[in-house]
Amino acid sequence: MEYIFTLSITALIFGIAGFIIGRKKQGWTENIGEYYVRKYLLTTFPEAEYHLMNNITLPFKDGTTQIDHILVSRYGIFVIETKHYKGWIFGDENSKNWTQVLYNLKFKFMNPINQNSLHINAISALLDFIPKEHIHSIVVFTGDAKFKTNCPRGVVDLYNLANYIRANKEIVMSKNRMQFCIGRIESIRKIISNETEIEHQEYLIRKHSRLNKK
Repeated sequence: MEYIFTLSITALIFGIAGFIIGRKKQGWTENIGEYYVRKYLLTTFPEAEYHLMNNITLPFKDGTTQIDHILVSRYGIFVIETKHYKGWIFGDENSKNWTQVLYNLKFKFMNPINQNSLHINAISALLDFIPKEHIHSIVVFTGDAKFKTNCPRGVVDLYNLANYIRANKEIVMSKNRMQFCIGRIESIRKIISNETEIEHQEYLIRKHSRLNKK
């Protein structure tokens, strides 16, 4: 059992190290799915009532949390996790992991709803004057993935993202409060850099190591 644990941690470390080295060689590049979502939101929602932030790393608890997109608006705050996947997706709201089936191969990945709930908690702690019901979780799939189980609430494809956001029609904050939220997030977020990415990945290694020991 100890051998399996050591092997899994070693694989995680080498995988993350390879990712970081690749990033350093290439310079910082945006994930293709995140690029699609960013361009879509910028061209769909007017700046007067919506403000988009991308690739936000925030200090949280004993480490950091990394959020793909935060859309701050007078209609609420939308915290968006992007997944650029192909194939079939199996999963529900309460599963620990979801499954991607691609060419008869199966891959497990963390339930993105749970993943985004950590982001929601970080934003809620930072903006503790905003009622939590006004902070919305969205998981958006940008690839050709198809759900083979019922698609959970809050999970959409790129083409339905705007309608999902626009369904929130009630104004819940003033423009001044909206700008205050933006300012607080911008003041606490870490700069976008390879160093920030390395720090976050090292935190993930420590976190997964603790979880596997339990």
